[in-house]
Amino acid sequence: MPLLNRDNIVIGVAQIINKKNGTHEFTAKDINVFRNYLTFCGLGLSNAQLFELSIQEYKKNQKLIKLESDVLNFHGRPEVAHRTIAQSSSSSSSSSSSSLQSINDKIYDDEFVKSKNMSSKNETKSSTENLLLLLLNLARNLFREQNDLERLVNKITTESQGLMQCARCCIYIVDQSILSSTKSEDVHFSKGFDMLYGEEFKGTTNDFLENSRYAKIAHHVATTMQTVNINEISNDQTLSHLLISNDNDTFELKNLLCVPIMDGDGHVIGVSQVMNKLHGRFFTEDDVAIIEAFSVFCGLGIHNTRQYEHVVRLTAKQNVAFEVLSYHAVASEEDVQRMIHISIPEANQLRLYSWDFNDMILTDDETILTSIRMFVELDLLKTYRIPQDVMCRWMLSVKKNYRPVIYHNWRHAFNVAQTMFSMLTTGGMNPHMNDLERIGLLIACLSHDLDHRGTNNAFQAKADAPLAKLYSTSTLEHHHFDQCIMILQTEGNNILQALTPDDYKLVVHYIESAILSTDLALYFRKRGEFQKLVENPVERWTDPTRKDLLRGMMMTACDVAAICKPWEMQQVIAKLVASEFFQQGDIERNQLHVEPIPMMDRDKKDELPKMQIGFIDSICLPVYRMLADAEPGLSPLNEGCKRNRENWEKLQQEHEKLQKLWSESVSQETLYKLFEASKANLQTKDLDSTSVNKLANKSNNSEISSKSIGDREQQATIPLIDPELIKTIHCNKGAIDTVRGQIIELRHDVDQLRNDMNTNQIKTLIFNGEVRRISKSEISNQNQTSVSHHHHHHHHVEQGATKKRSSVCIII
Repeated sequence: MPLLNRDNIVIGVAQIINKKNGTHEFTAKDINVFRNYLTFCGLGLSNAQLFELSIQEYKKNQKLIKLESDVLNFHGRPEVAHRTIAQSSSSSSSSSSSSLQSINDKIYDDEFVKSKNMSSKNETKSSTENLLLLLLNLARNLFREQNDLERLVNKITTESQGLMQCARCCIYIVDQSILSSTKSEDVHFSKGFDMLYGEEFKGTTNDFLENSRYAKIAHHVATTMQTVNINEISNDQTLSHLLISNDNDTFELKNLLCVPIMDGDGHVIGVSQVMNKLHGRFFTEDDVAIIEAFSVFCGLGIHNTRQYEHVVRLTAKQNVAFEVLSYHAVASEEDVQRMIHISIPEANQLRLYSWDFNDMILTDDETILTSIRMFVELDLLKTYRIPQDVMCRWMLSVKKNYRPVIYHNWRHAFNVAQTMFSMLTTGGMNPHMNDLERIGLLIACLSHDLDHRGTNNAFQAKADAPLAKLYSTSTLEHHHFDQCIMILQTEGNNILQALTPDDYKLVVHYIESAILSTDLALYFRKRGEFQKLVENPVERWTDPTRKDLLRGMMMTACDVAAICKPWEMQQVIAKLVASEFFQQGDIERNQLHVEPIPMMDRDKKDELPKMQIGFIDSICLPVYRMLADAEPGLSPLNEGCKRNRENWEKLQQEHEKLQKLWSESVSQETLYKLFEASKANLQTKDLDSTSVNKLANKSNNSEISSKSIGDREQQATIPLIDPELIKTIHCNKGAIDTVRGQIIELRHDVDQLRNDMNTNQIKTLIFNGEVRRISKSEISNQNQTSVSHHHHHHHHVEQGATKKRSSVCIII
């Protein structure tokens, strides 16, 4: 087996021959023991060279000068001073079959140490040199892991256990945001890592960081910046209140050593904690000196890792900025001057206050003017002295910074702003808001999806996009806010230029909070809190935190408000949203080679009604119910949402009926059994053997009552099926699939036609491009003709049916 130095370079070969015991063959265990043994041999052979090299590196690093002074001056008991690695190799040569643990045990064996004949002074010097070598080697390894904090901490815990000979080691990382704070209550840990002797390295839970007795001791050390060494837990009184174990803690804590980890500026950036010295020993003053020296390296390593992460974030931010700047530009002066000279339409002319506002009839220029009208109606232009050219330039720049994606584009942002305007005015929320909040909410609505790429947050992470590196949570929402501020700070676009610094800071806070609230992950997190607030109405909108929560829920309601629009508009918008989702799903499947979730899977587009119902139930209805309870003026949103849910549910039921009809799992034999079972039902209703085709003809007349429809739905388990019709359906399944795709789009027209026939009014029919007026009786004939014309290749529909017989509905 090769002898390797610390750099894994071969410096020799060791060979063992003729095993004496057992099977006289070297086993896998022998190989492992031999490899561990040769680790010490390699270290021993390269000791002299590495010592000289380490001293050179040591002199180059000012941090190591202090370490040298600490290590060379401490005089402890010889049993804790590390023996030279050469000595370790020599003393281990007589027992090559022993394991690495056995070697470590021998190093720390008191009797072995006492047998030394060297002078105490020489031994202390030799041990100190080896400790220095070990720490320098550790420093080299730590700096190699500077690009990954978790791997670095893993290295720290592993080295800590080997250096301190302890049963457990924990590392706690202090939250960076409070490094400059001197208050103990501000100090908390962002991450924690735990390693038990012989077990795998793992991260700790948030509950462990907040409630465990080990974390409490670590928090004490982080706040006091003092080392804690407790050798008899049961006898310690000073920190006994922190050492109380909970029921879930099965670890038997005997002794503990905990030291702060500091950066170059003297701030505590972490805590290192070792527990239960092996072989029943205690942590000595020498151990304290060793781990304090060790913590210097840990601090340097953690600090460098954080600096590396900071550089990565800055690089990602720069990449995003270059990408955005290459794509977007501020509005041209020509467009600004053109908009200034166009008069702004009146609010009533635009139906701006209506919940049923429709942007589809407006041009892009008209959407800009309408947006300005919202600010005018709320008197914000006068209140904050916003020049007309600045307002137009800002509005055009915002519109220009939206990409032409299918749904999350300028039109969506414009509709969200109009809904917010309606909530403030028609919905009665104006009295609850001040002017700063009103302008902040409108800016947030118009800017809340700036530079949206048509893909969601999860996609950014899957694609390893620069945005995902820049923002770990609410990725797109943070980007939208950054874009909003960038536009406001661009020359000639700052509509908040007249505000005082304090008011400007407050409005920016409102904008940021509102835009981040459009992340549904935050909505789910805060919904329960808002529900409690609605149920307890006493002064609920006076507290700033509660007010912030209200504005966030209003933003969510506006963001998904398309679900409350009239049914005709809702269907169109739902298709746009689905198309954008399917486009992302296509990219995931074809480029990222991952299967998209059902909502973004184009192969599941027929499940749109079901997905819409799920979206309404889980997100939309709860927020609209709560807002309607908080302010009755907002109830139209809730009512509109419920109406559209009913419409989607009807579409889902029709889809399920169609799926059941041509399901591959329904065999021919099963269909015939259903038909035989239906004969008795036909006799009880006094029906003769009139064919289903004749009954189908009857179903196309105007005499289907709501009661007969209800009866048929109750008897769906015993359908009336003609065997000939069954054969026809199976023979023409492909044609049926083609017709199936048209059913949803035709449904609205069919419902309207039925209503016209039931009211015996003369209606206008558009058929084959010809418009004419006909009577009710003619409508019936036309309806029959239409069915026969569109589906003549499926089955024949006979003309005429006995009027006294019940009619049945056939699925075309």
